[in-house]
Amino acid sequence: MNVHEYQGKQVLKQYGVTVPNGGVAFSPDEAVEVAKGLQGDLYVVKAQIHAGGRGKAGGVKLAKSLDEVRTYASELLGKVLVTHQTGPEGKEVKRLLIEEGCPIEKEYYIGVVIDRSTNRVVMMGSEEGGTEIEEVAAKNPEKIIKEVIDPAVGMMPFQAMRLAHKINIPKDKRREAVKFMLGLYQAFVDKDCSLAEINPLVTTTDGRVMALDAKLNFDANALYRHPEILEMRDLDEEDPKEIEASKYDLSYVALDGNIGCMVNGAGLAMATMDIIKHYNGEPANFLDVGGGATTEKVTEAFKIILSDPKVEGIFVNIFGGIMKCDVIANGVVEAAKQVGLDRPLVVRLEGTNVELGKQILNESGLEIIAADSMADGAKKIVELVK
Repeated sequence: MNVHEYQGKQVLKQYGVTVPNGGVAFSPDEAVEVAKGLQGDLYVVKAQIHAGGRGKAGGVKLAKSLDEVRTYASELLGKVLVTHQTGPEGKEVKRLLIEEGCPIEKEYYIGVVIDRSTNRVVMMGSEEGGTEIEEVAAKNPEKIIKEVIDPAVGMMPFQAMRLAHKINIPKDKRREAVKFMLGLYQAFVDKDCSLAEINPLVTTTDGRVMALDAKLNFDANALYRHPEILEMRDLDEEDPKEIEASKYDLSYVALDGNIGCMVNGAGLAMATMDIIKHYNGEPANFLDVGGGATTEKVTEAFKIILSDPKVEGIFVNIFGGIMKCDVIANGVVEAAKQVGLDRPLVVRLEGTNVELGKQILNESGLEIIAADSMADGAKKIVELVK
């Protein structure tokens, strides 16, 4: 689960991580009120969307007066920002972060991730802050310094000091940098993050080390432990179909194609999308109904697929192990009757209760095309939508 920058900074402040003073605003008037409570005569007006690259897209403005704060807030609220992470459709700005400016000395990068190759948490740092870390990794990989953290003892101060030294944080600010990194690591672990990225971390001319930006992602499987994080969820930033899918514990990701897919098992779902592409088709979604789906769950999954106006045909590909084919068949029939099936439907069933499942489909009165194999089903649905 993603949160906005201002929400991420709220979390980090609890762990002693220094962030600029500021507040969230949903209107120009609120933006001015927040700015009035800040010190100094420089204000930063930042669009809040779940995407990077906001600055390059015009989503970050420097205001030198309250009038400019109001002007920039009016310009940004309601604007659709298009960045390299939003796709061409962009995202509408519905909230702003208003912060006080700070005297930046130097920008750095700090990120915390789980390294799947070592099964350890890793903190990465670079003196190339403010730029895309992917660019640094491609052009200057030697400038990314890593500290692998032992889960039994957590991040040690000497590791943070070593990282601060290697990314050339000035000596007089390294103690502050160590405090910053240890707080960031603790927040990552305590809140079950999957990513904590500070880009840039900055040193200031008045001796501070602070997070000028903050991106926190949380492991959705651990949210039951963190109701305070779940409250930060912004449904406006998510696909409505993905929101609906999450209510029924369905793994759904919207894509750009026209062939809806309903599969059980993530591996089979990936293979299904691959074979659709192999036959020159375009999958409209990733949808894994899981191994223990009920008829109701399958019905809702089918409704979600049909709610996508881009979908011109549906491929149901089920290998019944834990999941029984008759349950899938009942769900497909129930959903098709409820919403009205008006698009081609190809079904491939194999495994537990397969004959019963096929019988249910055959006796449903629906126009369902049977497939003998995954390849046969993919080929048929691609031909039908074309």
